[in-house]
Amino acid sequence: MVFKSKIKWVALFVLLLSFASLLRHLSMAKYPTVDLVQYSALTAFHNDFDSFLGRQRQRIPNRKLWAAVKPLQSLQPYANPRSNYPAPNEHTTRFIYAKIFGGFAKIRSSICDLVTISRLLNATLVIPEIQESTRSKGISTRFKSFSYLYDEEQFIASLKNDIIVVKSLPDNLKAARKRNEFKTFRPKNSASPNYYIKEVLPTLKKSKVVGLILADGGCLQSILPPSMAEFQRLRCRVAFHSLQFRQEIKILGQRMVERLRAWGQPFLAFNPGLLRETLAYHGCGELFQDVHTELIQYRRAQMIKRGVVKEELSVDSHFRRENGSCPLMPEEVGILLRAMGYPPKTIIYLTGSETFGGQRILVPLRAMFANLVDRTSLCTNKELSDLLGPETPLPLNPYQPPPAKSEEQLKEEWKRAGPRPRPLPPPPSRPIYQHEKEGWYGWITENDTEPEPSKVELRMQAHRLLWDALDYIVAVESDAFFPGFHNDGSGWPDFSSLVMGHRLYEIASSRTYRPDRKVVAELFNMTRDNMYHHMHNWILSVQEHLNKSLGEEGLIRQSLFSKPTSFISHPLPECSCRISSAESSVHLKGNDGRVVYGGEEECPKWMQHGQEVPAQSTGEEVGKSDDNESSDYGNIVVEEPESNDSDRTNVTLVFDQDDEMDPND
Repeated sequence: MVFKSKIKWVALFVLLLSFASLLRHLSMAKYPTVDLVQYSALTAFHNDFDSFLGRQRQRIPNRKLWAAVKPLQSLQPYANPRSNYPAPNEHTTRFIYAKIFGGFAKIRSSICDLVTISRLLNATLVIPEIQESTRSKGISTRFKSFSYLYDEEQFIASLKNDIIVVKSLPDNLKAARKRNEFKTFRPKNSASPNYYIKEVLPTLKKSKVVGLILADGGCLQSILPPSMAEFQRLRCRVAFHSLQFRQEIKILGQRMVERLRAWGQPFLAFNPGLLRETLAYHGCGELFQDVHTELIQYRRAQMIKRGVVKEELSVDSHFRRENGSCPLMPEEVGILLRAMGYPPKTIIYLTGSETFGGQRILVPLRAMFANLVDRTSLCTNKELSDLLGPETPLPLNPYQPPPAKSEEQLKEEWKRAGPRPRPLPPPPSRPIYQHEKEGWYGWITENDTEPEPSKVELRMQAHRLLWDALDYIVAVESDAFFPGFHNDGSGWPDFSSLVMGHRLYEIASSRTYRPDRKVVAELFNMTRDNMYHHMHNWILSVQEHLNKSLGEEGLIRQSLFSKPTSFISHPLPECSCRISSAESSVHLKGNDGRVVYGGEEECPKWMQHGQEVPAQSTGEEVGKSDDNESSDYGNIVVEEPESNDSDRTNVTLVFDQDDEMDPND
């Protein structure tokens, strides 16, 4: 009896608790204290890392993915003149003006060569004219040519000890230029100093003014004799100090970097390098599909007609890919990064104003790394439009449909169709919709000849200079950089190589991957049937190759293949020095006697202050291969290094990464 009464009391207590809970929830629903928050992609991206960051801050930093490359920590930027370096003659009466054609990389490389040529010929340089911006009609009147991208005042002031730079020719010479009284030259990017001494200088002395037209991304050979090392250092001072973007670009670029850093995680910058010009030059059209293959082949036919390409129109693109002449596809880069151990939440910033193939070709990479962002993800439309400045509005719909054919015209075409009896007509084809005719590739659906660029396309080409400038700032500041296409052998400077050279100059130990595409193609051929289910040995091979590309072996290859095309893509050893407390590197020379690796001078004492940090006994040295491993490059001669014991600095990361991930997950 007592037991039954206890059960009744317990049941009554449970009912009271339930009733009280119900009243509590009803009161909360009637008087809410929390407002509804509208969903934001950036906010969701930020919240996605909250629990992740809290968990990671309690762990030991993972040096494998983001740590500095220890063998390169002794390299420091040093582009100051070494010997007696006279100031320019302020009373010179010789002037050089230039027109620069091409995109961002060609413009930057050409300006560096122009300054060097002006110093060589003891002439005053007129601010170069960037044709990519001057050809575009209706862009903001606040900027003119050079100032559309770079800071003119900074450029002039920073070079006052090297050359004299003026904004325009004197009035009397300006009128003579309009009458075409001055001779213009079209030097190649491989022109030697003797060409300017023997061909250009006599004309310059006679007429006082010469013009240069640059379309190949430069006007001076990349590798100069050792006696002209000061001219190489001048190139570095121009590329890494004098060429500063205009203030609006710098502010927005740094704001983008700060927004990426705000998530508390290191980020990697990736440049696909998928440009129509480069793909057509190397014959990589078969790697794409449908209309993109036709566009590449059409551009390749144009290059053959102009004599730029001296090969057949149709080539085996897959053989070119295995030879390392074609770019790494974004899907392949994603697989390589996963094999290295980068987790799916890694932030990857996509650089490049143009990615041939569009968003479709990025789908596999985005599936592997959801946090794939670009400038449109980090900037608002207002910020990007403010960067452009006030522009003249263009027609909203420039597409004009072809005129409809009359009934008489259709009958006449039917009569000219051929003899009777005719076979049955083919089934009606799918209609070509208007959105397929619009855009930069719409002409290929109706014509066999590519039309001249429209006003919209010319303006987009000018805008791409600004987008590339923003991406350049972010790529240089990134914690790691991975190029999809560099050292392509075309002889033109490319975006990835310029970024790699800038990172090598400023912080040589930063993680910059320099993959050998031929080796990577061989690795993918081994696992082509199981792209997402790799053997453990395959993963180890990928990690070994990419880790070697970070350090000395990668720099040796960069010096052999990239420096002959563009000096600022590999400004060693002329523009660097080594701290005296570090071990001397091995001196490597090629068959031509050129220093391939090593040979940097000792840094001056004022630079060594604060550089010496005791090295820790633990930690993995990234990018340094074993001494007993044979080099892959047979044209290298090894010299004995100087014995000099040293300590190397170590970098402690603020953020720890996930445990090494199994790509088979």
